[in-house]
Amino acid sequence: MEVQLQRSYLEYCNALFREGFLDGQFVQLQMLRDDSNPDFVMEVVILFFEDSQRILNELSKTLDEQNVDFKKIDANVHQLKGSSSSIGAQRVRNACIAFRSFCDAQDVESCLRCLQQVQQEYLLVKSKLEALLRLEQQIVAAGGVVPTLNDFS
Repeated sequence: MEVQLQRSYLEYCNALFREGFLDGQFVQLQMLRDDSNPDFVMEVVILFFEDSQRILNELSKTLDEQNVDFKKIDANVHQLKGSSSSIGAQRVRNACIAFRSFCDAQDVESCLRCLQQVQQEYLLVKSKLEALLRLEQQIVAAGGVVPTLNDFS
């Protein structure tokens, strides 16, 4: 059971890397987990979810205003790009890079389209990471050790 869960975990991670959802930064994050802090990755990912949702809500609100504050938008997109980079959420980060170029151009319509793209990528990676965290919990509950992903770095 435990070995099967570990194999499923590694296969799922491999797919997330292959499909561009995650990059090597996620491996770096996992390498920081140790016996003294076994929930480290889960805690960081949950903080990413909370932070991202707050930023996305702020972006929606700011883009709906009569006079759009592009400096505020750019600061929020920059923050989201940074937090997605820090956990290895590659597709969210890439969508943020495109978003920032439309902030520079002060193009509201394109910013709204980019916001939808960023939200879509965020929801996709959120569901993928939630599934990954569930697999981690199942491995630990079965008495196993979550495998490291050194193979993907």
